[in-house]
Amino acid sequence: MKPSTFAILVGSRGFFPHHLAKSGHQQMIDAVVKAGHKYVVLSPEQTLHGAVQTYEDAKQCAALFQKHAGEIDGIIVTLPNFGEERPIADTIRWANLNVPVLVQATPDDPEKMTREWRRDSFCGKMSACNNLKQYGIAYSITKIHCVAPDSAEFQDDLKQFAAVCRVTNGMRKLRVGAIGARPQAFNTVRYSEKLLERAGISVITLDLSEILGRVSRLKDTATIVEEKLAAIKNYVSVKGVPHPAIMKQAKLAAVTEEWMREVDVSISAIQCWTSIEENYGVVPCTMMSMMSNKLMSSACEVDVCGLLGMHALALASGTPSALLDWNNNYGGNANKAVCFHCSNLPKEFFKDFRMDFQEIIADTVGKENTYGTVVGQVKSGGMTFMRVSTDDAMGRIRGYVGQGSFTDDPLDTFGGAGVVEIPEMQRLLRFICEEGYEHHVAANFSAVGNVIAESTKRYLGWDFHQHMGVN
Repeated sequence: MKPSTFAILVGSRGFFPHHLAKSGHQQMIDAVVKAGHKYVVLSPEQTLHGAVQTYEDAKQCAALFQKHAGEIDGIIVTLPNFGEERPIADTIRWANLNVPVLVQATPDDPEKMTREWRRDSFCGKMSACNNLKQYGIAYSITKIHCVAPDSAEFQDDLKQFAAVCRVTNGMRKLRVGAIGARPQAFNTVRYSEKLLERAGISVITLDLSEILGRVSRLKDTATIVEEKLAAIKNYVSVKGVPHPAIMKQAKLAAVTEEWMREVDVSISAIQCWTSIEENYGVVPCTMMSMMSNKLMSSACEVDVCGLLGMHALALASGTPSALLDWNNNYGGNANKAVCFHCSNLPKEFFKDFRMDFQEIIADTVGKENTYGTVVGQVKSGGMTFMRVSTDDAMGRIRGYVGQGSFTDDPLDTFGGAGVVEIPEMQRLLRFICEEGYEHHVAANFSAVGNVIAESTKRYLGWDFHQHMGVN
C-alpha cells in the first residue's frame, strides 16, 4: 500500500520540562517512519523544539500544514507533556485540511515523577480533546489512554489510523462508474445519486448500448483485445469455454477499462441480468473479477451502494473485495449461512476456480450466451462484511459493518459460494430485515470492522451500525 503522509503536531506547555517536548518530537517522527509513512512537522529551528505552545506557533504550524495540504492524509497530535490546548485546536482549524486527527499522549514513568520529568499528558489529553470538541473538529484517540510512541501498541494505533485516513479521504473524493440501467427486477439496489454527491461521491453514467457499440467496432486483432485475451487466459482456466465467448469477454473488458480511464473512474457498477447476455451473448463476470482483484472494485446489477462497500473495505485493507448475496441458511446452525454470487468474485477469494457458464439464467437466454462466470468455493479465513445504503426519506447515508469468517464447511453448489459464520447472526439478520437493507453485502478477507465504523461514523457522518461480536 502507498505510504501515508501525516502532519505531526507536537503539543507542549511552557512551564513543563522542555526536554520532554524535544524528545517527544523525535520519538513521534521515529514512530511514523518505522510504520513506513512520511511526515510533515515543524523543525526545532522554526519553534522551540518544533512544538506548538503559543499563538504564533499555531499560525506557523498551520501555514506549514497548508503548504503541504495536497500531501497530508491525517494529523497526529502528540502530547509529550500536558500541551497547550488552544494552540493545538487553532492550528488544526486554521490549517483547514479536513482530514482525520489522532490524539496521542505519552505516559509518565512512576519512577520519574519529579518536577524534572513529570509530563501530565494523561490530563492534558482530556483538555486537548475538550477543545477539539468545542471547535467542532472530529478526532480519534489511541486504544490506550496514554501510549508511548516507541511501543508496539502505538504501531497498532498508527496502522488503524492510516486505514481510517485511507477510507475517509478515499470516499470523500470518489468518482464511480455506473454502466447501464438498473435491472427492472432489482428495485433493491435503487439509491440516491444526490445524497452521494453531497457526500463527495460522483456517479459517472454510461448507457450499456454505448459500451456494446464500441465493442462492435473493435477488431479481434486490435492490440488491446489481444492483450486482454492473454490476460484472461493467464488469470483463469478457460478449459471447455468456447473461444468466441472468451473473445467477447476480452473485447468487453478492453472497452470498459478504456472508458473508465477516459472519465477517470477506478471502480464500476455494471448492468448484467439479463440485458448483456441477450444483446451481447456473454456474462461480464470474468472482466469484473479481474478488475476487483486489482482493487478496481466492480459490482453487478448497477449496485452502486454495494460497490461503495467493496471500495471502502479495499481501502481499509489493501486487499480485494467481493459483492455477495446473503443467500441461504446452512443446515440448522443459526450462526452460519451461505453467501453466493454467479460469480464475479476476485480470484483471491477462491480455493480454486475456473471460467464457466451462468447456470441460473442459461435455460432462459441460452447456455451459449452465459459463458464468463468465475466459479469455485470460497476459501476459509476471517472476513469483514459491510453494506452501504442511501435513505432518501431521511436524507442520510447509512449502513452496517461487522466481522466473521468464511469456513471450510462442505458446499456442493454452483457459482461462487462459501459458508460464513458470524457471531449472533440471527440478530444481524433481524436487523437487516427490520431496517430494510439490501440482500447484497460486500466482503473482504480482513479484520477492519473498527476502521470502517470509525471512518463512517466519526468522519464521514454516515449513520452506521457495528454488529456486536466484532473485535
